Amino acid sequence: MDCVSNKDFNDFLDDVRTRGLAGEFETQGYISADIVEGFKKYGVYRAMVPKRFGGLEQSPAEFCRLIEKISEADGSAGWVASFGMSPAYFGALPVKTLEKLYSKTPDIIFAGGIFPPQPAQKSNNQYCVSGRWKFSSGCMSADIVGVGIMPMEGESALGLPRMAVLPKQDVEIDMTWDTVGLRGTGSHDLVVNNQFVDEDWTFIRGSASQLDEPFFRYPSLSFATQVLVITGAGITQAAIKQFKSMAEGRSITGGVKMGERPVTQFNFAQLVARFEGARSWFYEAINQTWESILAGNTPSKEQIMQMRLSSTQLTRTCSEVTRHLQLMAGMSAIYNGHPLARYVNDMNVLTQHAFMGDLTFQNAGAVLFGHEPTPGFL
Repeated sequence: MDCVSNKDFNDFLDDVRTRGLAGEFETQGYISADIVEGFKKYGVYRAMVPKRFGGLEQSPAEFCRLIEKISEADGSAGWVASFGMSPAYFGALPVKTLEKLYSKTPDIIFAGGIFPPQPAQKSNNQYCVSGRWKFSSGCMSADIVGVGIMPMEGESALGLPRMAVLPKQDVEIDMTWDTVGLRGTGSHDLVVNNQFVDEDWTFIRGSASQLDEPFFRYPSLSFATQVLVITGAGITQAAIKQFKSMAEGRSITGGVKMGERPVTQFNFAQLVARFEGARSWFYEAINQTWESILAGNTPSKEQIMQMRLSSTQLTRTCSEVTRHLQLMAGMSAIYNGHPLARYVNDMNVLTQHAFMGDLTFQNAGAVLFGHEPTPGFL
């Protein structure tokens, strides 16, 4: 199914764009239910699901291009859609659990609240789960949710933190998300009170998959980073088109149009070049790793480093390019309702995400010098 070239899909994106610019998602603090149903219709949630469970089994690059297209229509919508990557995590669940999960449909919507991991006492292969977790993007429309737990036996921790998967009805959503950008992601708090979760419905994030399809040999934490980063590329694509449209229009002072000014042409070309260069590196890193996996190889430390470093670089580049476009647009772009102002605010939030923080550069530098990065980078 080629979602991006489908006319109905493009009409759907026009609706997302119109409603996003009108402030619908921002005002209510989440993506509307009918839009999420549209994500289902166009294969977002089945894209990475194995064919044996009714999915499309797309490649990482195919999924990223889909999310980029949605994000160009609305950044928050793209961010929520990006969690269609959840099969990358679910692969760490037992196969029998996955068979139950996908028994009715591959279109399972997942939202997670990972931090902080809350202590969960283990008894009879179950965990008693309680606590509060932040940043659960898309939780308003989720079918199931995952929360971070620290397995405990008495006062002793049992290994690494895990994600416990629960039906949405077992979780309370506290609508705390009030931010300068990406407000429509609905990244609210999750609250759970004494719910028992079987061990077979828990997994260690980033652990080895139980499935043998090629995608489940792709580094899951790198992919979790990439699907968020590419929302920034979509936002920047929208900003470039917005500025170009403004620059080609009439000047409010009656002078030469912005697009006819040599300084604007010079700066605009440089910004586009910076963006396209970072974006190309991002997809090149994805494709090199994917081709290596298809050839039967395990991704190397250097390949993973390239994916993480190109992701952070694309995020920073998108933020800088979008802000510079707003600066070039002048007074028109200072109003809260102006598209360029929204794109800048959305990008500012994206750059704050831990996946794209300064530590990425430090870890990449360590690998480049032949040293070991900090745990979790690879």
